[in-house]
Amino acid sequence: MSRVVTVVDYGAGNVRSVINAVEHLGWEVKMAGTAEEILSAERLIFPGVGAFGSAMERLASLGFIDPIKAYISTGKPFFGVCLGMQTLFEESEESPGVKGLGVIKGKISKFKVTPGVSVPHMGWNQVNSWKDGSKVIEEGCRYYFVHSFVADVTDTPSEWVLGTTDYGGQTIVSAVQFENVLATQFHPEKSSKKGLEIIRKFLENEARDEKPTFSLATKNTKPPTILGKRVIACLDVRANDDGDIIVTKGDQYAVREETGDKEVRNLGKPVELAERYYLEGADEITFLNITSFRSSPLKDQPMLEVLKQASRKIFVPLCVGGGIRSYTDPDGTHRSALEVAGEYFRSGADKVSIGSDAVEAVLAQPSEQESSISSISRVYGAQAVVISVDPKRIYGKSDKHETFTALTPSVDGETQCWYQCTLKGGRETADLSARELAIGTEKLGAGEILLNCIDHDGQNNGFDTALIADVKRNVSIPVIASSGAGKPEHFTEVFKKANPDAALAAGIFHRKEVSITDVKSELSKNGVPVRQ
Repeated sequence: MSRVVTVVDYGAGNVRSVINAVEHLGWEVKMAGTAEEILSAERLIFPGVGAFGSAMERLASLGFIDPIKAYISTGKPFFGVCLGMQTLFEESEESPGVKGLGVIKGKISKFKVTPGVSVPHMGWNQVNSWKDGSKVIEEGCRYYFVHSFVADVTDTPSEWVLGTTDYGGQTIVSAVQFENVLATQFHPEKSSKKGLEIIRKFLENEARDEKPTFSLATKNTKPPTILGKRVIACLDVRANDDGDIIVTKGDQYAVREETGDKEVRNLGKPVELAERYYLEGADEITFLNITSFRSSPLKDQPMLEVLKQASRKIFVPLCVGGGIRSYTDPDGTHRSALEVAGEYFRSGADKVSIGSDAVEAVLAQPSEQESSISSISRVYGAQAVVISVDPKRIYGKSDKHETFTALTPSVDGETQCWYQCTLKGGRETADLSARELAIGTEKLGAGEILLNCIDHDGQNNGFDTALIADVKRNVSIPVIASSGAGKPEHFTEVFKKANPDAALAAGIFHRKEVSITDVKSELSKNGVPVRQ
């Protein structure tokens, strides 16, 4: 048996992650860039992220639609990932009038979640198997989901339903399987060891549907699945004074030592640290490029190499931030934000984080010019765009910005406050509140908020739960709590008091004061669902 698998090459953002997963399992990848290469494949993987309409239009322009349908009809193994599953259906509410592949009868629809539930559905959820005897899904395990549109179980032919997942009061199809076709709504290539096992079964032909029994009655005896809270490790990456790429950590954003030569604080090498956190159980890894090499030509950006190396070893989502904006290379070549983001995605990133550019985009509204947020979201999907908010607390009433009760009063006893957005690593301020920025960027197409707090950064006294709760109440997209974690109990506190979708830390992990295992044990002990 040949150990070669073909991957459909149509510019999908997660193709690098799929290639890395397959090669990690000891298989060779062949990229299919023509109809003939699709039809001649022995096994075919169809990855996908982003918008249904954009993907189908791209497939049509390449002449891939009929070859993919013809390949499936041959009975040879086919695996669709995320959008690769959705395009198997006839159509999607996301892109009215655009036809899907039509392999599965039915329509993809927008989530119908209960009020207060975040969309996109983002994070580690479980899957209930609907086919007795199926060898694909390991029940009770958590797999990584990130999507806003779904195949509802009531609208999907029962013979296709392999697994379902519950979120926000809705039961969705999270995996389909029929004869030679397997597809998942979740990302197995980003679901750590359990996800890699699903890919291995497909490659070794252990996942084929040998007519296992469909059992609705069995499904109805199983409890609903529960989305876990995410624990994220963050690495602030920059060059030190000798030009080495290192991980550092600031104290209220100051990254140099206060004594001696005042060198940049060096906490290790980015890929080595990231791999350590992956093995400890981090649910995501975030790399933040903090200023020192953003003026490099795009093709020479050190972060691209960091991502390429990390994505070969780490099979959970990777986010990168810093410098995701339009700019001009030293040689005069103009680079759009979309082009910059695309280069990061092709190097292994799953999300990009936008900071100062997001503040400027919201302040510029209304505008006829498309923002970096909107352009990246349009092509790669809202789930690929994270907004990094860097606010500082301003005490007292404001005539322009809504205030709320601060976590702690000021030295003068003032209890009301608002949070002012900053730019350029906290060096400049904007007449915009954190709440206003979060609401504004959601409207522009962002899919997640990374909520920092300058006042709590590096203090190890806990998260600013008042700020986090305020932003969480005012947006419908996921919120990541950041800044201030000093011990495992702080994670329990922020999830219980402010209900963010994820919590992030950096310094305590780098310095080995607290491990990710410690955090997850503490959360589990206190009834907070997490991936173990």
